[in-house]
Amino acid sequence: MWQLYQFPLCPFSRKVRLLLGEKGVGYELVRESPWERQDEFLDMNPAGRTPVMAEKDKGKVLIDSWAICEFFEETVNKAPMINGTAENRAEIRRLVAWFDQQFFDDVVAPLMHERMKKRLIDRASPDARVLREAMKLALNHLDYTDYLLDHRNWLGGATMSLADLAAAAHISVADYLGGIDWRGHEQTKRWYSALKSRPSFRPLLSERMEVISPPTHYDKVDF
Repeated sequence: MWQLYQFPLCPFSRKVRLLLGEKGVGYELVRESPWERQDEFLDMNPAGRTPVMAEKDKGKVLIDSWAICEFFEETVNKAPMINGTAENRAEIRRLVAWFDQQFFDDVVAPLMHERMKKRLIDRASPDARVLREAMKLALNHLDYTDYLLDHRNWLGGATMSLADLAAAAHISVADYLGGIDWRGHEQTKRWYSALKSRPSFRPLLSERMEVISPPTHYDKVDF
């Protein structure tokens, strides 16, 4: 069976898990804290980043969330997540890159550093200025998702796609860390609520990162 090396608040691992859940691919979770720099993990992925998927009895190792998603998109016909015309597929890939790069850099990475890594690793207090800036940028990103959803059924077009899974993965981590103000973003809130109600999403909502508790609304579909 496939094993997925990840930790609960890794947004890239969450993206992979949502894809695997939609496609019905079985796997076993293996907790990996990349900041610990474990030799066994570094042997699989010298970059020392999650997620990594391994099927060790078959000698398979997949590294990087985009490569993992592409692999299962190409090998599992069920629930295609990069679909439609060439133009549609390009738009899906653009939005995945937007959330994996821009949203992560602007919002998720600073929230994780201030509210997770500082607490778990450095035993230090978060920088309120950095948190305020990340939350301000999150509002700008939600304005953009509102705009997309004003014109489309889903972020990438007429049907749910990897763009929605990537966005939800990153937003869910930001939400867990208290970085999302949902007021004034009803379009995105309805979209996110629909995704939270899917079976693929439920395992994510039940998980907790040690010593860090999410807001009370985090695991509620109606919030």
